[in-house]
Amino acid sequence: MDWAFIFLMLGLKIPLAALIYLVWWAIRQSPDPDDETAGGGDGGSKVVHPRPPFPRRPRSRGPHGDPLPRPPARTRTSTLVARHRVHERT
Repeated sequence: MDWAFIFLMLGLKIPLAALIYLVWWAIRQSPDPDDETAGGGDGGSKVVHPRPPFPRRPRSRGPHGDPLPRPPARTRTSTLVARHRVHERT
């Protein structure tokens, strides 16, 4: 039990110290002067692409267009028919 405690308290501090050193090193780095002059430093192109046009509206049905489809016939579901038959018997 004593070795586990020592390992947890001291051994796991090594990655934490390495992380702190890495962050300190990254903050102190100065930018390379070659990176600023190469490519303009904007990180990409500034070309503005036009937006695509809106989708076309559906064609209106003129005097020569196909007629609208007929609505389906109304039907009763089997549960409504079964309820109706039960009420007729009583």
